Amino acid sequence: MRIGGRPAAAYLRARVPGLARRVLTRLRAELPVYAELPVEELTGDIADIVQHNLRLFADVIEHRRPATDRELDRQRDSAAQRAEEGVPLDAILTAYQIGTALCWQEMASGARPEELADVQEAVRHIMELQRQLTSAVSGAYLEARQILDSQEHGGRHALLAALLAGEPAELRPAGPLPAALYVAMTLELGPHPDETMTGPGASIAARRKIRRVRSVLDRHTGEPALTALDSSGGTVLLPVTAEPAWPELCALVGAAQESAGVPVLAAAAVVPPGEVPEAVARNAEIVDLVRCTGRAPGLYRLADVLLDYQLSRPSAALGQLAGLLGPLAAKPDLLRTLETFLAYGLDRRATAAALHLHPNTVDYRIRRITRLTGLSPSRPPDLQHIGAALVARRALAGRSAGTAAGAAVGTAAGAARSAGAGRSSGEGRETDGS
Repeated sequence: MRIGGRPAAAYLRARVPGLARRVLTRLRAELPVYAELPVEELTGDIADIVQHNLRLFADVIEHRRPATDRELDRQRDSAAQRAEEGVPLDAILTAYQIGTALCWQEMASGARPEELADVQEAVRHIMELQRQLTSAVSGAYLEARQILDSQEHGGRHALLAALLAGEPAELRPAGPLPAALYVAMTLELGPHPDETMTGPGASIAARRKIRRVRSVLDRHTGEPALTALDSSGGTVLLPVTAEPAWPELCALVGAAQESAGVPVLAAAAVVPPGEVPEAVARNAEIVDLVRCTGRAPGLYRLADVLLDYQLSRPSAALGQLAGLLGPLAAKPDLLRTLETFLAYGLDRRATAAALHLHPNTVDYRIRRITRLTGLSPSRPPDLQHIGAALVARRALAGRSAGTAAGAAVGTAAGAARSAGAGRSSGEGRETDGS
């Protein structure tokens, strides 16, 4: 099939990248919802599906046949994703019409009178493909919306609510039965850069982030996971028949972080249905503790923070422990030096390098800390008190402010290990994470 004196399909394929950019420009100019989409989405998912459609047009013209059902799978997947993000169906269909129109204009430019038969045949194929696209996209979009609505109000939602409330299975309304075990997981999702946009684009970016996390979890379980997530995180229950290996769960959180493009801080425990409420509450405390102690994103369990967790529990001693470092409250440089000194195993040179100081300055500050508090990191009994006091300070600060109490890099466990090392350099450094 030749139009304008050239093979129509080959000509169209050669111009796909430039034509896709023109389509995206038109979408942003004519459809407000596309103008408000995150840049990452426009240049990623949307650009990919536009180019895929243009190449499909070329295939249909070249082979002079309708598109196959399999060739429309990516359009269906894209429509389902837009449904989850709340993009209106009419905007999606209009976008396809704009793409079709620009594709035809490009291909028909320079058509000659003697090519009328080929032009007419090309129009028939393009109109048929447009009909197929409208049907496939509309069907996938409406199916996704129906699933989302049924999940929100259906049995899975009721099961999640019952498990979180500790409701016995025999008292729960009819619906899916609880699994033998659940991986109870609390996630804290960092903000995506596109969530700082003004207008609807920010909420679309947030929904997109949540959708990507859910997609990773669903693939892992082979069925929709029980989730209660918003843009900042939430609770996940993964049904399992036996306790999974911890590295497997760590890899799952890593995959969710990579897919969402944001840092993910998480805590998890494997428990039977009746212990879900207690596990979820404890996970939330672990996530708060991990954030307050400046650990890296990833998955944590109680075993990773045992000493810090125990020392941060409410008690009559908590305030007094924190008070041991009270003289440093108005001296953040001294407090930071102390935390870093402990984190680096009492290595003055490593501490100096981390703080961009001279080692003699570190020595001077440690002497000042000893004079002010009466506690010396060089004495093992004092070092244990210093580590406990740092944990208590962070616990109280996190409780009163609701946020992390500074970028604390030392932990009580690190301090305890350093106690056995004395002034030796490099030994006993705490390794954070699981």
